[in-house]
Order: sequence, then C-alpha cells, then structure tokens
Amino acid sequence: MNTPNTKLIIGFIGLGALAFSSCKKDSQPEPAMPVIEHVEVGLGDNGIGVVGEDFHLEMDVVAGERIDVVQVRIEQRAGETYTRQWHHEITWEQYRGARNTNVHRHFDIPEDAPEGTYDFVIVVQDQNGARLEEKRTLRIYLRENLPVDPTLTIFNIHNNNEIFYRNGEFAGADVFRGGDIIRSQVTIGGLKGDGAMYILLIDKQLNHRPETVDGIDFSKAIVYDVYQHEGWETVGDFSNFVFDLETFTTVRALPRFTIGADQDNNSPQPNPISGDKTWKSGDYLFGVVYTNTTHNMSFYHYIDLKVALN
Repeated sequence: MNTPNTKLIIGFIGLGALAFSSCKKDSQPEPAMPVIEHVEVGLGDNGIGVVGEDFHLEMDVVAGERIDVVQVRIEQRAGETYTRQWHHEITWEQYRGARNTNVHRHFDIPEDAPEGTYDFVIVVQDQNGARLEEKRTLRIYLRENLPVDPTLTIFNIHNNNEIFYRNGEFAGADVFRGGDIIRSQVTIGGLKGDGAMYILLIDKQLNHRPETVDGIDFSKAIVYDVYQHEGWETVGDFSNFVFDLETFTTVRALPRFTIGADQDNNSPQPNPISGDKTWKSGDYLFGVVYTNTTHNMSFYHYIDLKVALN
C-alpha cells in the first residue's frame, strides 16, 4: 500500500522525467545548412543580363544532407524605378538527391523584362528541411543600352593558305592534319575601353570550354593567338588582323601555327604543348574568348573540328 509520502515522491520523479524529456527535445541540433560557392551570376560574374538573350549562372552546391530543389528568383527592389511590375522564377528539380553538384545553367532573360537593377535570389532547399537564400545584384539591359556589345563579325580560318572555314561553313573537310599551318582572323565589334581576346584550340576530351578570359585553363587550352586593346574611347571593331588603309600596309599580320607544334602562340611567353594537352587525334574545339575589363563583359564562340595527326 502506498503512503501519502510515497505518492509525493513518485509525483516528483514523474515531473523530473517530463522535464528531462523536454530538455532532450529542446536540444535537438539544427539541420545542417547547404553551402554555395564559386558563384557566377552572368558571364564572369558580371551581374549583367540582356532582355531576350542567354544568361549564364554557375555555382557549386554542397547539401547539408541531400539537395531537394535549386531555384532562382529575379525580384524588383524597393526604391528602384521600373516601367512595369515584373518578376521571374525558375526551379530545377533535377539536382534532387545529390550530395554536391555543379550547377551550370543557361536560360533566356524573358522578353517582357523591364530594364533595371534587381535582386537575384539563389535558393537551395535541402531534404533535411534547411533552406539557404543568397542575394546578388543583377542589372538587366536592353541590348541597345549596353555599355559595350561584343558581336562577332568575322570568324575565318585558313589552312595552308586556303580557306578552311568562313561565314559559319567549312570550305570542305573539317579536319586539321599534322603539319597543317593555321591562320585565323577574328573580329569583334561593339567594343571600347580595355579588353583582350584569346583564340584557342582545345581537345574536347578535356571537358574545358571557357567562357571568359579568367576561365581559361592554360594546362588544357592551346593558344593560337592573343591580342589586346587599351583605352578606346569610342566604340569600334577589334581584330587580330590590322591593316592601315591610308598607307596600305599591314600593321599586324595573322600569326601562323602548325598542328603538332611543340609550343603554342601564347604571349608574352609561349606554353609547351605537353601534359593534358599533348597532341592527340580526335575532336577539338576552336574558338575565341574575349573579356572587356573596363565594363566586365565577356563573349565566346566555338566551332567543332577534328585533328588527325597521321
């Protein structure tokens, strides 16, 4: 038989157990947060988008547990002036279940986007319930209002003094053979300020396709040519072939480059063609990468071709 004192003791024990249980629940750890790194909003992380045109986003995502969804929102800012109300949202579910991933997406800025400065909101939802949001700044322009507008106007390749590629078409075969001599003219319009172009040949097996000058990995890219402009106050065309119409003399000739050479045409110091980029027969990219350092805008263009050393 329980005495009154026994009941009182039991009651205190029950309250203590309840308090202990409550403390255990209160001390549950917060779910691990996802992390985003190496974010590029726009080419070269320039934070610029153009109405109706392709936009670049890249980042590395590490989940707290497993990724649920990745989302971006483009939102108007309080205190900014816009011609109309507008917002945009994209959600990608294909990363669901990944522990970590590289998110590299290209999407068009919608045609109805008004010009202005926006919040570019990156959202990563984790399957453990954690949610990360980070804001970046995005400036959206109409093309005619861009500070510079890199536009490819000439992209030609000659092989052994004959036309190899011009105006988007191969003259015949799309193959460079060992010992062939390349010359290539590239002209980009709509430029001013300071900038540099690199013309590259890259083995496709290396999975390297740089979109900005800073993104070039010279252990993988063979440099055909590099050229710079500085201090241009008015908009003009920038070409790696320069001819003076007044004197009818060539100011800068197109460099020559031999398939199978021991070193490339990088400047001021050529790079050896060795290691990962040692010559191989197979599929290659040939293209130009340009970055305007004054206005932090980049441009790139590649074509596919083949190299046959034998």
